[in-house]
Amino acid sequence: MAIMVNKYHAFIKSLRTERGFSQLEIAKKLGISRSSYIAFEQGRRELAMTEANELGKIFEISLDDIQNGKISVPEVIFEKSKKIKKIKGIGNDVWERVSIPQERVEKFKQALSYVLSKVGGKPNIGQTVLYKLLYFIDFDYYEKFEEQLIGARYIKNTHGPTPVAFTEIINDLEEEGKIETIKSKFYKYEQTKYLINPTKPLELSELSGQEIAHIDWEINRLSDFTASQISALSHKDTPWLVAKERGILNYEHVFYRPEETSVREYEPL
Repeated sequence: MAIMVNKYHAFIKSLRTERGFSQLEIAKKLGISRSSYIAFEQGRRELAMTEANELGKIFEISLDDIQNGKISVPEVIFEKSKKIKKIKGIGNDVWERVSIPQERVEKFKQALSYVLSKVGGKPNIGQTVLYKLLYFIDFDYYEKFEEQLIGARYIKNTHGPTPVAFTEIINDLEEEGKIETIKSKFYKYEQTKYLINPTKPLELSELSGQEIAHIDWEINRLSDFTASQISALSHKDTPWLVAKERGILNYEHVFYRPEETSVREYEPL
């Protein structure tokens, strides 16, 4: 069975280049020749259902996303109370719940802005590295101090943890003129980068000295990692390992980490 390509061949091409895959790499994963894959991207070849399923696994998207030519993302509603709002878009036709108290929204913005001010301009810091850097900042802080720093929600994706509210936070920061989203290349791979606006003052009122010191510590140890290196490290971490695909990662699972990802010194039993 084959499905029509006219709507989404450009969408898949854009995902491939953004995620840093070559045409040959994708062709090999699909079990087809490079010329056949090129014909698909150019809209001259239909996509078999088995190939569509495999592309969904590679790019962490559903068949509906492929057919619609866009990724469905959760709609996150920020609120002043701690009541939970229903959102749609995590997984395939699944409803989940995400709650981000209003005071945490500003903290997320400030923490993200601080990270970008420190390492946003480094050539390896694209969206993938940033996702994982935020994850380790949050989950390592929880393991060390048993309290949340940002307290963001992360879902399990094939390439590691993804912060659910990231898109909303980025959109807010862009509207406020505090950051700019650009497309660049790291070696031969295209990536999405976020650059801080140096003319805007950096607000850190929501972050304590301890929290800033922790963020600095994470930046020093992880900000030179490539996307594949930091993704591989996140794949060894218990919260990601035990979560269901596209499920929310549980902060409590940091207390069951292997030695390779644990950042806390525990007393011998």
